[in-house]
Amino acid sequence: MILFVEEFPAVVPYRAEEITIPADVTPERVPTHIVDYSGIKKEIKLYYLCSPFTVCVCLRVPLILVGNKSDLVEHSSMETVLPIMNKYTEIETCVECSAKNLKNISELFYYAQKAVLHPTGPLYCPEKKEMRSACVRALARIFKVSDLDNDGILNDHELTFFQRTCFNTPLAPQALEDVKNVVRKNLTDGVRDNGLTLKGFLFLHTLFIQRGRHETTWAVLRRFGYDDDLELHQDYLFPLLKIPPDCTTELNHNAYLFLQSVFDKHDKDRDYALSPEELMDLFDVFPYVPWGLDVNSTVCTNDQGWITYQGYLSQWTLTTYLDVQRCLEYLGYLGYSIIAEQESQASAIAVTRDKKHDLQKKQTQRNVFRCHVFGITGSGKTGFLQGFLGRNLVVSCNKKTTLNFDFLSETELSCDIVCLIYDVSNPCSFEYCAQIFKQYFMDSKTPCMLIAAKSDLPETKQQYCMTPLEFCRKHKMPPPQSYTCNTAVAPSKDIFIKLTTMAVYP
Repeated sequence: MILFVEEFPAVVPYRAEEITIPADVTPERVPTHIVDYSGIKKEIKLYYLCSPFTVCVCLRVPLILVGNKSDLVEHSSMETVLPIMNKYTEIETCVECSAKNLKNISELFYYAQKAVLHPTGPLYCPEKKEMRSACVRALARIFKVSDLDNDGILNDHELTFFQRTCFNTPLAPQALEDVKNVVRKNLTDGVRDNGLTLKGFLFLHTLFIQRGRHETTWAVLRRFGYDDDLELHQDYLFPLLKIPPDCTTELNHNAYLFLQSVFDKHDKDRDYALSPEELMDLFDVFPYVPWGLDVNSTVCTNDQGWITYQGYLSQWTLTTYLDVQRCLEYLGYLGYSIIAEQESQASAIAVTRDKKHDLQKKQTQRNVFRCHVFGITGSGKTGFLQGFLGRNLVVSCNKKTTLNFDFLSETELSCDIVCLIYDVSNPCSFEYCAQIFKQYFMDSKTPCMLIAAKSDLPETKQQYCMTPLEFCRKHKMPPPQSYTCNTAVAPSKDIFIKLTTMAVYP
């Protein structure tokens, strides 16, 4: 066991044993492991740049330059060292110390910890005297997330919330004014309408870094999920979420409130729909555009083809149900855990109980149900699905699907309700539905409904051993439900209500 004493030994050992300084005695509250090297070339290669300073050749890690034995000289060598620091930008700082009289010893280890925990390199380019592009991108996203009303400035309320979020303490009114005054004096467009602009926000962090307060910028970056490489940490984007078998995932009430606030702040014209420009503005905090153009044909849109509020929430609901990890990632980009003041995005997810329990109790607590639709090409599947969105044949005629199933996987079989669609005008259409039912669903507990699509056309006798009505009676299914999307107005949604009812009460 090594004892720490504030005394200089009469005989200095050739090499000290490895030492760990406990976290509770350091300003940064982290343990520090010290390894002493004797300076022999076999142990570590050193470049002797100027006596008494040395710098390791491994310049990919943060370094501090230490001048030891300052008690033996009466002058400082800092003027000699400055050119070295300018040449090697990895050098975070320089400290002159003396182990004999304990001068700057504590400061040495403080700066060593700071160089590791709050390195300058990822944030700032000394040659150009400006922040690096990765740091600018990260801070720009943080500004966007913190701009709760999306007006391009951080007002006093938003700045106070930001300060409390990152540093657990609010800014006093006078402190807020002092911050804005500093920006005003140095940047003409850093403050607008008494709020901090993005340029002002970036200027402040540049000032922090230039004044050696890297820990301030790093505290902000890490609070918003960034790692040492200024990438969003995987633990931040994908928090642990346990989902037992046969359980599903839904967004809870708080998550919907958050998503509503995100929609509202980007719906600038208040038309309850997101134009392409507004949608791109919403996705500005993402590293990529998460929704393709196909989303406009799968959710509710207005007359201009823009995603409505209902369609927006539907897409989030679908993503949560089908790919909850992707939902967690998206919520992470939007800053859910910060704005909603939750530990992680996992708090936005409700995991439902096993469907077997629902069947036993004959009731469910679920709000989202999965319906799989089967039918041959041309049977009317697309029109039926578009009708759910209120679109008639004129609107949906250019949206076609040509997917048939010769073999159904476990994923394709896993659903809450099965919809079998046949074309009443095609004599070969019903046989496919009958085969699918008998092969995959006849012995399952999944409820099925038969849809007689294109009911506006003359009905043709189906080339099968029994009529659709006889088939339904034999297998204890509801009678075939007539449906058409060839209407002047939006198709009736009664049939979708029946499907949902069957899913809720199988």
